[in-house]
Amino acid sequence: MRDIDDTKAPLLEHLIELRKRLLWSLAVLVLLFFGCMYFAKSIFAFLVQPLLAAGQGKIIYTDIFEAFFAEVKVALFAALMIGFPFFATQMWKFVAPGLYAKEKKALLPFLLLTPIFFTGGAAFAYFVAMPWALKFLLSFQGDVGGIQREALPGIGNYLSFCTRFLFGFGAAFLTPILLMILERAGLITVEQLTKYRRYAFVGCAAVSAVLTPPDAVSMMLLLVPLYSLYELAIIAIRITHWRRKRTASAEGLDSEAGSNEGPEAPPGGGRVGGSGPI
Repeated sequence: MRDIDDTKAPLLEHLIELRKRLLWSLAVLVLLFFGCMYFAKSIFAFLVQPLLAAGQGKIIYTDIFEAFFAEVKVALFAALMIGFPFFATQMWKFVAPGLYAKEKKALLPFLLLTPIFFTGGAAFAYFVAMPWALKFLLSFQGDVGGIQREALPGIGNYLSFCTRFLFGFGAAFLTPILLMILERAGLITVEQLTKYRRYAFVGCAAVSAVLTPPDAVSMMLLLVPLYSLYELAIIAIRITHWRRKRTASAEGLDSEAGSNEGPEAPPGGGRVGGSGPI
């Protein structure tokens, strides 16, 4: 029995399967979008809680269509977040038939952990990073040379701020999974990850600068956990190697013990001449 699907589908059949998965994903996204559109005000009320906790009780819009399009963006954002596990499952169903059973067994845990890590990153952004960043950014209000400086964030501006934080932190928290998959595939080694730490730190700083608003506090709020996750991935890979070596050693000892067992003794205790007295 083969451990890979016994199919030799031509390119056209692969494209048809890909179209099927994309259409399913698009259909679910549309259904979720209209469902979230009904709750768009409640979802937006949830998103503005960090702003309210930072002491800002007013949000404005200057374009007559801005409030409507903000609710559309909120619904689309919520649909993408809720539908992410389904989209990942569709991607897995497209890729899985071309993998061996051993490869499926190796990749499936990472697929199951992806929504958990992404949700953890988004939760960290909402409950930790956003409140700190907002308190810092709103602290510039007050009297400046006799002129009162007041923050009046717009709906669209604040929504962009939220989505960048939530998606940015969610994607950043997938770093350990990505590195472990690349290491399992043989594209990188733990020695390379350890050797090029300084370059990884620069890369984390660049990613943090792109995914967060243009201020030092927001960048540091992503840089610290992002690089910490890089180090966590190295530790996790080392633990995986240690467990693999221990399992291999145990199997080697078992096989060696089995090979050292002699042949079964013949009747009579192995003495020549049968079982009677000599």
